[in-house]
Amino acid sequence: MRTIRIRPFSVLCLFFILNMPWWFYLTAHFMETGTLSFAKDQPQNESHQRQLTEAMHLIETNPRKWMDPNWQNKLQSLLQPAKLEVALLSASDQEIYRSNPERDHASQSTERFTIIEDGRVLGKVVMYVPKSNTVQIIAAVAGLLLAFFIVAVVMRRLLLKPLEQMSVAARHIAAGDWDVQLPLSRITEIAEVRDGFEVMVRGLQKSHQKQVVLEEERRFMIASVAHDLRTPLFSLRGYLDGLEQGIAQTPEKRSKYVAVCKEKAAQLGLLVEDLFTFTKMEYLETELSSKSVDLALILQNSIDSLNPLAQQKQISIASHFADPCTIIGDAHLLERAMNNLLDNAVRHTPSYGEIVVHCYKNENKVMFTMRDTGPGFSSEELQRVFDPLYRGDASRNRSTGGSGLGLTISQRIIRRHGGDLAAGNHAEGGALLTGWLPVSDPD
Repeated sequence: MRTIRIRPFSVLCLFFILNMPWWFYLTAHFMETGTLSFAKDQPQNESHQRQLTEAMHLIETNPRKWMDPNWQNKLQSLLQPAKLEVALLSASDQEIYRSNPERDHASQSTERFTIIEDGRVLGKVVMYVPKSNTVQIIAAVAGLLLAFFIVAVVMRRLLLKPLEQMSVAARHIAAGDWDVQLPLSRITEIAEVRDGFEVMVRGLQKSHQKQVVLEEERRFMIASVAHDLRTPLFSLRGYLDGLEQGIAQTPEKRSKYVAVCKEKAAQLGLLVEDLFTFTKMEYLETELSSKSVDLALILQNSIDSLNPLAQQKQISIASHFADPCTIIGDAHLLERAMNNLLDNAVRHTPSYGEIVVHCYKNENKVMFTMRDTGPGFSSEELQRVFDPLYRGDASRNRSTGGSGLGLTISQRIIRRHGGDLAAGNHAEGGALLTGWLPVSDPD
């Protein structure tokens, strides 16, 4: 649909208002005179004026001949070129002669003269003079009023009505009605506002949909966290009640109860720490500590911290590092990410299994991989392994522990550093986590 800007539209409306009276004036002038010319023929006007003077002189000097047909014909020949008409009346107002008795003189102005001689009234003269521009002026005023009416109707249809509909639509949108129909307009500025409204509505729809998804995730997260906290708390409370009630009577049994309580307390601590880290990465715009760090050293520290847990399951951790693997980042957060990855590998690797960690430089990236000899990821797990609080079917019984946030936290920490983390399966079996981080700029 073609549109016009409001400034040219206003100029066109003004042009229409100014020209409409002139068109009506011309039409009235043409209907009255039969011509569109306004030029005055000076010789012809002088001739008419002369004929008018002669006619008046003839009337004034010959009052006694007013009833003479020959005299009347002579008077008619003088009046007709001047487009005048007269009526001659006696002293007692009786009509003696009328130049055009069939014509209605209501649209003409009249001038009256009295012929007096020796103090005696001989007769009266009524002259009918055509009104000059009365009809044309009335037509021009009518054209002006009609022009204002037409412009008002057009402006209401193209300007006021779309704006009113836009106001109503804005109220519907504010009330949550996303399917409201926005009005069309041939005025460019209003059409642009309409397009802006459509973009805003689409953005609000997307924001609303995202808010709904986030609300569902929030509810799911609260329910999952409540479930994860309830299990170790229930166990911790049961063992503490056993100690308080003296169920554990032997030193060996009391020692076992205390060990279980410490284990459950440690699980609660890990869960709370994971939740805190996840919340900080998800909602808080924390600034990273940008320092030059060696990723190989961070990986080695993570291996050293997870070795005791791996040794309990007789799992060996092999590392292959290409020195140096220098990057710019937050050493504390990166070590937390690597700890989560290794902890996940240790928990899902069966006893007497193996975990292999690689770190090497590839052009402008530092690559690292972690491979274990566990069952690997199913097709469903590969699609959702980085979703918050997601656990695969094999670990839903919590036998392997974990909060379901470890891989999510690791991926978000790595992405905050400008890299990425992906999950897959190794060709020889087992899970394979592959990540990269940008190398530091050379000094």
